[in-house]
Amino acid sequence: MPPDGGPDRPDGPEAPRPVDGRRSELVLTVNGTRHTLVLDHRTTLLDALREHLGLTGAKKGCDHGQCGACTVLVDGRRENSCLLLAVAHDGRAVTTIEGLADGERLHPLQEAFLERDAFQCGFCTPGQICSAAGVLAEAAAGFPSYVTGETSRSGAPVPLTPEEIRERMSGNICRCGAYPRITEAVADAAAGTEVAGP
Repeated sequence: MPPDGGPDRPDGPEAPRPVDGRRSELVLTVNGTRHTLVLDHRTTLLDALREHLGLTGAKKGCDHGQCGACTVLVDGRRENSCLLLAVAHDGRAVTTIEGLADGERLHPLQEAFLERDAFQCGFCTPGQICSAAGVLAEAAAGFPSYVTGETSRSGAPVPLTPEEIRERMSGNICRCGAYPRITEAVADAAAGTEVAGP
C-alpha cells in the first residue's frame, strides 16, 4: 500500500472531479494537511503550492525543470513541481521545505546547511534541501546513480561519497556557487553527523 496520500488510498479520491470544462476539484495532502482545491487544469503543482496554499518555499526559477529551485517531495520522491500538473497529483502527499522540520526542530539537512554555511542568497536552498532529502532516501534504498560502481551490490545502500552527492544533486543549480558546502552538508546529514542546532 502506498504512503498516506498515495493514489491507491482506499479513503482518498481516485481522480479529480470536474467542476466545469477547465477546472476540477482535487485533494492534496501537503506537509501532512489535507487540502481540497478547485484548480484550472493548467495549474502546476508549484503554482498550487505558492498561489493557492501560500507555501512560497519552493521557488519559481526557470519554470522549465532545469534549475531545481522548485523541488519538492511527492510521495517521498523528489520532483520538479514546475513541470507537474496539480490535477495529475490528486490524492498525493507533497512535502515542501516548510514541512521538513518537526515543529521548531529543524530537519538534519536544514541543520547541516546552516552549520556548513551551504548557501549565499538562499534562493535555491529550499529546492537543494528537498532534493537532498530525496538523495538520502534513494541512496538508502539502493538506487544507483551514473557514478555508482559496477561492483556495488544490487539493492544495497549506496555510500554517499562526494562524487555520488555531486552527481545526484546535479539537477539543482546554485548561481552563487555554494556547491562545495552543499556537498559537505549532504555528506554530514548522510553520515548522521551531529550539527549545531539553531
